[in-house]
Amino acid sequence: MSLSIEIQNTTGGVLYAYVTGTTTADALFLLQSNGTTAYYPTSPSTTLSALAVDCAIAVSSAGTTSLTVPYLSGARLWFSRGSQPLTFYLNPGPALVEPSVSNTSDVNYEIAWDFCEFTFTSTELYANITYVDFVCLPIALSLTDTQGATQTVSGMPADGLQTVCDALQAQNETDGAGWDQLVITSSSTGAYLRAVSPNTGIAMDDTLFDGYYDTYVTEVWDMYTDTELTVDTQISYGDVTGKVVEDDEDDDEDEEQVLTFTDGVAIYTTPASADIFSCSSGPFTPSGTTEKDDITARLAAAFNRSTLLIDSNQPEGEVVSTYYQADITNHYARICHATDLDGEGYAFPYDDVGPTDGADISGSVVSSSPALWTVVVGG
Repeated sequence: MSLSIEIQNTTGGVLYAYVTGTTTADALFLLQSNGTTAYYPTSPSTTLSALAVDCAIAVSSAGTTSLTVPYLSGARLWFSRGSQPLTFYLNPGPALVEPSVSNTSDVNYEIAWDFCEFTFTSTELYANITYVDFVCLPIALSLTDTQGATQTVSGMPADGLQTVCDALQAQNETDGAGWDQLVITSSSTGAYLRAVSPNTGIAMDDTLFDGYYDTYVTEVWDMYTDTELTVDTQISYGDVTGKVVEDDEDDDEDEEQVLTFTDGVAIYTTPASADIFSCSSGPFTPSGTTEKDDITARLAAAFNRSTLLIDSNQPEGEVVSTYYQADITNHYARICHATDLDGEGYAFPYDDVGPTDGADISGSVVSSSPALWTVVVGG
């Protein structure tokens, strides 16, 4: 079975599209420039080898451009604006070398490019817009199923990047924390090129936001020394409870205080700012244990949204209007959601965490019977 995709170019200029992913046979897949022919790269003998075929799909500036793809997992639909297409490479494997926004020597660094993510299987299509790494081109999604029902994610307006960059600089004028360092400008024109996330910014400069969350983390630890924190894993493990206690395994005179959950299923030392922004390092490093990793996702989301001091029932007690209201919070994520026309977009890892019957603000569309997926680029 194949998926029909229609792309609308509202950028007012030249736009290229690219499709990458992994097939059900675990093969690397790219779509050729005609929008219908599959390309399965073979393993090259050297690193950074060029693709054997042209995979830059020219997107019409009038009407729509149609693509057809097979079942794919971990797939991305990439876009680049301007006359210079993106460059992808192959390493032995084959392994795809993708464009990077954190590597200033990458050949694609000065190009305005972006992507949305999707997985298409025999059971469903799931797609979402993402700001986890950066913001550049406005992308909107529309998914119509075989019954005629349509879901939409509006994305950012045409001037979304400028709005985000201006707001990051304004936030830095307020707290001086370094939000302006997330604004990337073109070396040739000085115009806004993209806004990177705190996690990406830290990858580029590991001193950025050092200590930013320390005061908030201390307040959280103080609160849950006396108050019980309830986390709903939202799977068979149900609710687990945690409190901050002394670490029994710490032999130092000044014993470390750790957040410990029911029967020791999950124990967390105090996270650093980089751990909170990445959701995947320090105490939030994936453990491979489903129950603990589900707790981690909900804790990390609450730290990014700064709701732990106002809600001891995570995430079932969460209310979207209370996200990002603390002075110390993930202002990048706040600004992205505020700039979105409908407030929806994946702004940090685990931004899909929310109350069981609450609003999904992750900017996703999903259907078990997709008929047509439309992607609008340009706002």
